[in-house]
Amino acid sequence: MDSKASRKASSQSNEDTESNKNVSGGDEVALKAKMSLLNGITVIVGSIIGSGIFVSPTGVLKYTGSVNMALIVWTISGVFSMVGAYCYAELGTMITKSGADYAYIMETFGPFMAFIRLWIECMIVRPCSQAIVALTFSVYVMKPFFPDCEPPEESARMLAVCCIFILTFVNCWDVKWATKVQDVFTFAKLLALFIIIFVGAYLLFTGHVEYFTFDNTKGDVPSIALSFYSGLFAYNGWNYLNFIIEELKDPIRNLPRAIAISCTLVTVVYVLANASFYTILSPEEVLGSQAVAVTFADRIFGSMAWTIPVFVALSTFGAVNGILLTSSRLFYAGACEGQMPEILTMIQIHRMTPTPAVLIMALLSMLYLMSSDIFALINYVGFATWLSIGVSVLCLPWLRWAQPNLPRPIKVNLIFPIVYLLATVFVTVVPMYASPVETGYGVLMISSGVPVYLIFISWKNKPKWFRN
Repeated sequence: MDSKASRKASSQSNEDTESNKNVSGGDEVALKAKMSLLNGITVIVGSIIGSGIFVSPTGVLKYTGSVNMALIVWTISGVFSMVGAYCYAELGTMITKSGADYAYIMETFGPFMAFIRLWIECMIVRPCSQAIVALTFSVYVMKPFFPDCEPPEESARMLAVCCIFILTFVNCWDVKWATKVQDVFTFAKLLALFIIIFVGAYLLFTGHVEYFTFDNTKGDVPSIALSFYSGLFAYNGWNYLNFIIEELKDPIRNLPRAIAISCTLVTVVYVLANASFYTILSPEEVLGSQAVAVTFADRIFGSMAWTIPVFVALSTFGAVNGILLTSSRLFYAGACEGQMPEILTMIQIHRMTPTPAVLIMALLSMLYLMSSDIFALINYVGFATWLSIGVSVLCLPWLRWAQPNLPRPIKVNLIFPIVYLLATVFVTVVPMYASPVETGYGVLMISSGVPVYLIFISWKNKPKWFRN
């Protein structure tokens, strides 16, 4: 009996070892490819559809002034994201390393530019985005208990911390658990949005179109540019699957499919959901609402209005999971290149999860919860995000020129990265004049990575006491 058990354990050990060899090309422990095409789609959809569609309608309308112009901004933001995702499909199938933007910039422009991108994403964009989504989760959970006033700030922050704690445990325990959470909550958020869309379609066909005008449209360029910050924030996450490409089965086939299906689905859902909001809510009501979907539900569903906040809470809960799942892999990729502390390369041997990277991402997110001003956080994230993603897309034409012989399973027409780069210049440069304080803080946070790189990475002959 003991011999049989021993042989079985030995066989299992050999299978695990072979699996690790197949994934990593050596004997070291490595992340395994466990994710299917459906998992890939739910990671992207689940990461994109979070707080944005329920928070950003107010921000977009604030800067556009009219409902019709707001819908145009939502549509253009979706097309803009799809063009970027299409460019990432070539980069992701050409450079098949975890880390996405970071890996592409490292390959193209070297370690300094890659570190700045890593610094922006790890220290600003991801934890700040996670804080925004967790706060939105808290607001929607608590709103039914505070129908006539805003939920207490401290309580909202504490609930956001609890949300992050729970999902940190899930992501440390098992990747399969994390992807199952992503699948379930993605379907829940789509159900909530489809309910809103079907109700809106009925109201449209019954003649509720009085708010669909260009009245009060703001024609100045800076306002339009700032409206894209809120619109594009809602689409943020279309590149997240690229960060965990080593864990995706058959990435050359599944990555572009997942990107195409996800981005098209999200754009259609976002535009239709926004149109539904305006069938019953006036622009003034949207601007005065912190939770647009709750206001919509109160007007439409009466005693069943509580159902929409529940679905929105599920949506944002799933989005926090998606950000945590993919962001921890960015820390892991940076540590593998020697640009993050070595402990972040460590994988929990029994669970096969990058536990230290998950924990550090959760802690950084909690630091951003010290601020509860969601729209200020969105402006910080917007500038840093689109500037750094623009540099990533620049890798595509640069590599076409510098390394034309690299294998390219997908080859994008160069007109797409050129259009994307021009649009990126618009949404990063123009807001510097319209919102100098927020963009100034953004530039300051980005610049703070330069001395960190010079001292901790570039400086090779550090004294022993400093290394210790």
